[in-house]
Amino acid sequence: MSTINIQSISDQELVNQYIHGNEPSLEELIRRHKSKIYTSIYLLVKDSYLAEDIFQDTFIKVINTLKAGRYNEEGKFLPWVIRIAHNLVIDHFRKVKRAPVVTTVEGFDIFEVIKFYDESTEDKIIREQTYQDLRGLIHHLPSEQKEVLIMRHYGDLSFKEISDITGVSINTALGRMRYALNNLRKMMLTRELSLKNN
Repeated sequence: MSTINIQSISDQELVNQYIHGNEPSLEELIRRHKSKIYTSIYLLVKDSYLAEDIFQDTFIKVINTLKAGRYNEEGKFLPWVIRIAHNLVIDHFRKVKRAPVVTTVEGFDIFEVIKFYDESTEDKIIREQTYQDLRGLIHHLPSEQKEVLIMRHYGDLSFKEISDITGVSINTALGRMRYALNNLRKMMLTRELSLKNN
């Protein structure tokens, strides 16, 4: 690989190098994207052991596809892998015949998405209490809204990528995101009112 720093090489170039027999290129791709891919899986399955299994299966599929010369996602490695992972999650739930339940994990700060007004100390305390219940609130969103919310704000995917992965139009993905945020705002407002009235 000459003296070029592997971390400065694009995903596409790493894919090309791996296809041509350079194993460390795949290790770098996994290192680069493991957190986002694993977390996207975990948020859907809510089980760390199962998420690890699906993550491993995802990369077995990635390796097999690359080695078979069937990769043609020019410059879109991460969305492609997340799409594979998403399909494996769906396959898993089909096998166990139950719907996926999505919640968030520590560190996923939805409040970066939902902008708050200038707040007084009282409002700040209420917001912090609301934050404690946020995972519970997200649990109440319809699954399509949870999915788009997580892919957009944790997986850092564009709405185009989300529409490709979920098989819906960009407008539908945008609509689901808008509904998810509106529903969360309503639930949080209800929660704040009940806290103020107690």
